[in-house]
Amino acid sequence: MPTRPSSLTRLQGTVGVWTGAHELVAPTTRGGVAADIESLGYSAMWFPESWGRESLTSAALLLSATSHLTVATGITNIWARDAVASVNAARTLNAAFADRFVLGLGVSHQPLVERLRGHEYLSPLAHMRDYLSAMDAAPMHAQEAAQPYARVIAALGPKMLALGAEMADGVHTYLVDVDHTAMSRGVIGSAFLNVEQAVVIGQTREEFLRRAHTHLEFYTGLENYRANWRRMGLGPDDFVRGGSERLCDEMVVHGDAEAIAHRVAEHFAAGADHVCLQVLGADPQVPPLDEWRLVARALQLSAN
Repeated sequence: MPTRPSSLTRLQGTVGVWTGAHELVAPTTRGGVAADIESLGYSAMWFPESWGRESLTSAALLLSATSHLTVATGITNIWARDAVASVNAARTLNAAFADRFVLGLGVSHQPLVERLRGHEYLSPLAHMRDYLSAMDAAPMHAQEAAQPYARVIAALGPKMLALGAEMADGVHTYLVDVDHTAMSRGVIGSAFLNVEQAVVIGQTREEFLRRAHTHLEFYTGLENYRANWRRMGLGPDDFVRGGSERLCDEMVVHGDAEAIAHRVAEHFAAGADHVCLQVLGADPQVPPLDEWRLVARALQLSAN
């Protein structure tokens, strides 16, 4: 089995956070959202790239604001920059910040590629394969040219999962259940598997559903996710805007500390190497610091 990059080895069996909350506050190299996440004992911060900040610039800020937290893009959009820029940025970030960066790449979604960026969204699988090949061939005439780095790709279906095992260090899954985690492990073999899991800690059933529907509203309009949910046994009635109650229950864990810890343990038992929790707070426009703290206590995390 190929040796895993140290930035992934450190994440084995640990719990991180998936969030875009850093974009809700002013950019800084001191303190801020990443420092809060680090102080609570989470091992990693995964963050997206969509309409907000450029992901590799953000990664530099987040790494600068922390001392031991792993910072991972979940994901960097491959339509937003060429392969040479991506691989050389990853080398530089990893060299500058002691192997604490993970480059998560993804094909994104048709609306974000065509309407936002003006590209044509053709053959995502082939485009990802070509992009990874171009990364492998990319030259770099800088001191860190030989710097190891970790790359994973966003994957849901069997073909993209297999590509992640073949041409990357592993995969990052999103909006999946435990059965999907087990299936993913079967496809990728010994490659790295990171699983995102949305959670609502405490709250009434009514409040849980409000937060879950708000969270799923955007994703229920995307064919990538609908196709994967169909493979998971869900159907058209579940894909109403914001999702059915069934979809909310399948995709978002609701409960106390024991319920959240149980779901995390299920993902690990099914083959996950790392689980990153997307904690849904009361207001999506406010970093859910109190909820992060409650979940960290529930999982008995402790800062290094």
